[in-house]
Amino acid sequence: MKTWHEIRRFPFAVRLLLVNQLGVNTGFYLLVPYLATHLTDDLGLSAAVVGVVLGVRNLSQQGLFLIGGSASDRLGARGVIIAGCALRTVGFGLFALGDSLAVLLAASVLSGLAGALFNPAVRAYLAQEAGGRQAEAFALFNVFATTGALIGPLLGSALLLVDFRTSALTAAGIFAVLTVAQALVLPARKTEPSGSGVLGDWREVLGNRDFLAFALAMVGMFTLENQLYLLLPEGARQATGWDGAAGLVFLVGTIANLALQLRITRGLKSRGDSSRWIAAGLAVMGLAFLPPLFNSPLTVLLGTLLLYLGLMIASPFVMELIPRFGRPELTGTYFGVFYVVSGIAAATGSAGIGWAMDSGGQLPWICCAVVGLASAGGMVRLHRRGALPRAAVERSLV
Repeated sequence: MKTWHEIRRFPFAVRLLLVNQLGVNTGFYLLVPYLATHLTDDLGLSAAVVGVVLGVRNLSQQGLFLIGGSASDRLGARGVIIAGCALRTVGFGLFALGDSLAVLLAASVLSGLAGALFNPAVRAYLAQEAGGRQAEAFALFNVFATTGALIGPLLGSALLLVDFRTSALTAAGIFAVLTVAQALVLPARKTEPSGSGVLGDWREVLGNRDFLAFALAMVGMFTLENQLYLLLPEGARQATGWDGAAGLVFLVGTIANLALQLRITRGLKSRGDSSRWIAAGLAVMGLAFLPPLFNSPLTVLLGTLLLYLGLMIASPFVMELIPRFGRPELTGTYFGVFYVVSGIAAATGSAGIGWAMDSGGQLPWICCAVVGLASAGGMVRLHRRGALPRAAVERSLV
């Protein structure tokens, strides 16, 4: 009830974007986790070709976040959000209807471009509409996103009992409904683009060394978050000897997120500045990979809970801090650059963790712990040398 009351205190546009993110994650996770299996088992593509198709989707999204962020600043976040959802409708529809390599590559490009458009745009819109309650807005955003990430795979596995096409068309239908809903009811907001031009905007943001250092420090958060889909599920399977144990990772996280996210954010916001809690959250995320070293179901579960707890502590304050590095007119561009820098670096980090998993033993868990603690240390260092926005720095880190 408290969460529902908190939601109702936000403007209508924020509430709509929360529901939108629930639908976005439901549609995305309904399809994408099962895409590789469809390409290999149903279409008979080689592992190399499957890697190309999936890699094109990731590259289209990660490499074009900057375009999406700039478009949000220049054209208005509302139109970019709608365009992103519309493109994903088309992309997922192509996955359902096409089986040639050309069609599959087109679907990958469109679905990746869609994410590159609406991800920074949604966050820029949310940051602007939430006013002084950005941390709470992003906390609720995480709750809806995590819930969608649980519903999507469950719904997808049920629809796959029919066939992959049914699953893909359902995902496309969800995005079509979101496109229409936002076009009809999402309020338009007047934009005031910078007078320096798009390249000038990029130079301004990329020239902000403190911001780039902050984005690099967040590599740990994204690298370790990715282990919810790689290392922790594998650890759960090995510890229990049951393939279904991987699903418990997401179930535990969703329940914890629903129960604790908003309470944690509201409690911490009144007890210090953002940088303190970002550093603390990153440290908790790193420490989360120590209990699974003992390779038992209980210790893997404990590690999962700690990782989600660290995310719940850090993530809303990270999102709150990003717009403070620059002018309000460049909020979308800052989010775009942030996701490009941290996304590429996190992909590299995840590849390293994958290599460590191939090596076997306890190495991947130790690597993840080091990554998390190193990122926490980076945040502490940025704070101490005054590299973080002043509005977010009120007390010293401990």
